[in-house]
Amino acid sequence: MQQNTKRFIFWTPRILGILFTIFTSLFALDVFENNYGFWDTFLALIMHLIPTMIVALIVIIAWKWELVGAILFISLALFYIIWTWGRFPLITYIVMSGPLLLTGLLFLVGWKYRFEIHNQ
Repeated sequence: MQQNTKRFIFWTPRILGILFTIFTSLFALDVFENNYGFWDTFLALIMHLIPTMIVALIVIIAWKWELVGAILFISLALFYIIWTWGRFPLITYIVMSGPLLLTGLLFLVGWKYRFEIHNQ
């Protein structure tokens, strides 16, 4: 396996996981549109960041254990589809679950080729 391919397989799912974490955190910014007091805004922000914290935790786990991360990312994608089915247009499911599924599949590929990636 070429060095560039090894780097791609190793870094792409990690970068995608981090970018998706940042993406989900953007949804928490809507709490600032309301005229809440400081503590109500703080509480609302923490509650809105729970999905972000879950994804960040999965990225941390997947960084070390790729197979576990792959299972968690794929499970999260399927969970989101099942939990919210029928509430949103199709594009919402693609935007929210697509990156999770892709990241999980890339971690799965990284796990499958882990010996080739980590051994020179």
